[in-house]
Amino acid sequence: MRLLLIDDHALFRSGLRLVLMQDMVDIEIAEAASLEQAVRGTAEPPDLVLLDIQLQGVNGLEGLRLLQQRWPAAPVVMLSSNAAPDTVALALARGAAAFVSKSDTPQQIIQVIQQILTAPTQRTIRSVKPQQAPMETSAPRLTPRQCEVLDLLCEGLSNKVIARRLALSEFTVRGHVQAVLGLLGVTSRSKATFAARQNGLIG
Repeated sequence: MRLLLIDDHALFRSGLRLVLMQDMVDIEIAEAASLEQAVRGTAEPPDLVLLDIQLQGVNGLEGLRLLQQRWPAAPVVMLSSNAAPDTVALALARGAAAFVSKSDTPQQIIQVIQQILTAPTQRTIRSVKPQQAPMETSAPRLTPRQCEVLDLLCEGLSNKVIARRLALSEFTVRGHVQAVLGLLGVTSRSKATFAARQNGLIG
């Protein structure tokens, strides 16, 4: 199964990729930071495309038809932090198979992907709307190890020190940090600390 993830935030791509690889079997994930890179750099047609709306150059909504012309058999799932009702409606009207918010839990995103892959003929009516996964009651779900890394990260410790504390390699810690930032939907350690407090993950 080949998935193509198009998002211009490298840390978010890395975090979502780790989650998908952990929870879905027999899956290959290609990444692209823009629609142009996706179209030019993807040799094999994907089975499903995860497409962010806010992209450099051509945005996701404008590029939907381009992807549909390029890979007509591949459903496109819109992925965005902007889950306003009119944005969701516009994405679905333009042919998106589903719309998921970046504030949804990894399990919800995976569930939508699996539904689309198993029932492609019904894909145009599937949507995950914000009211189904309210932010104020649904914090990002981190693994126990990711929680440990997050706690130490919020103390201001470097990857090297975190690796020493947890008896891990610095490379492994770097992967956990990228995953945590991706799951929190942030791009820096300071923003991760703020988001963690907002979601009640730290005191």
